[in-house]
Amino acid sequence: MAKRFTVAALIGASLAVLALAGPAVAADEKLNIVFTYHSSASNPFWQAVKKGFDDACAKIEANCQMIFTQTENSIEQEVANQQAALARKPDALLTTLVDNKAFLGNLKDAKEKGVIVIATNVDATEGPELGLREAFVGQNFVPAGQTLGRRMAALFPKEGPVRVLVGVNGPGQNWSEQRAKGIMLGLDEFKKANPGREIVIDRLDVSAEGAVVADRVGAYLSAHPDTTAYIDTGLWHSFVAKTLKDRGIGSGKILLGGFDLTPQVIDGMKAGYIQVEIDQQPYEQGFLPVMQVYLQKKVGLAPADIDTGEAVFTPESADTLMGLAKQGLR
Repeated sequence: MAKRFTVAALIGASLAVLALAGPAVAADEKLNIVFTYHSSASNPFWQAVKKGFDDACAKIEANCQMIFTQTENSIEQEVANQQAALARKPDALLTTLVDNKAFLGNLKDAKEKGVIVIATNVDATEGPELGLREAFVGQNFVPAGQTLGRRMAALFPKEGPVRVLVGVNGPGQNWSEQRAKGIMLGLDEFKKANPGREIVIDRLDVSAEGAVVADRVGAYLSAHPDTTAYIDTGLWHSFVAKTLKDRGIGSGKILLGGFDLTPQVIDGMKAGYIQVEIDQQPYEQGFLPVMQVYLQKKVGLAPADIDTGEAVFTPESADTLMGLAKQGLR
């Protein structure tokens, strides 16, 4: 309830300021906002983030640019993109803080130049970076992971051995490590509640490239045909669903769960291969930071942290979700 109130208040305040400001902002008053992130243009998740970003920028008539990396999960490329963006002295930098140290120099530079910095999608988990960004808009990863672990465990067989593989898509990166930590907490609850059963929980670094994930998880499944479930820290379990189908393994034989509602994931849900999915409202992660920048620059309202949630979706919702995905909202 608190999150909804915060989002509604932010949007309401933004629209009120827009109404008072009139139908347009003079060209020389337009805000310049740059959004750098750690992912490539081929990652379907970011299309909903971009739509939210573009829609918000259009509402406030800002000059906006979203800069992706050439290689998925490349910290080095994001650092370079931040540097290039800050050299132009924008009004604001929206960015993903996937590492607690790599961006420190850039954030100090931004502060010296008076650039507003809002972390979105991924935040630092500790250290000085937290003091150099003004707010975070995104998911609380550990609780979200724990929810996924619990919901998957609720689907495990009521008796007999259980083997679960947790795939870490961004080893060392805050979003993936925090989600994996939460998933493990949820699975540990199941393990402690069933002391007499044989329960194996493995962790595997699987990368954030679909073909690599499919190969690595496929090899694990070949070595462990008794696997009960595979849980991904991102959206790449959709590639595992295809692997299962190609191998002639029926839907539901190996349970699948993960994060984000891309069309590929929703297809896997509709086919019965993916049982549980956690959403983080990517459209909000693009839209709301822009509005926070606008409110700070125009009326002096400081940005605030917004948790975009951990909504749980199951195959029953697939048709509705596909409609939203086609609109670019998921």
